[in-house]
Amino acid sequence: MTERVLYESSNGDVWALTRDPRTNAPVVKHQPNISSGGQVTYTDIGQFLRSGAGGPERQQLLKLIDTLLED
Repeated sequence: MTERVLYESSNGDVWALTRDPRTNAPVVKHQPNISSGGQVTYTDIGQFLRSGAGGPERQQLLKLIDTLLED
């Protein structure tokens, strides 16, 4: 698997867990909808979790991380 979609918004934006094509580091990829320009950005996972107010894309990443931990 090279990419895992975290969240798709109703307006067409997509956030995915993937690897930065330049550094191969794990990152969150944001693909905005075409009307917003469609310019893909890559954000370090730590920075992504620290930024924002806890939108659904952030919550989905936290849920994915939680699945990696045993109860």
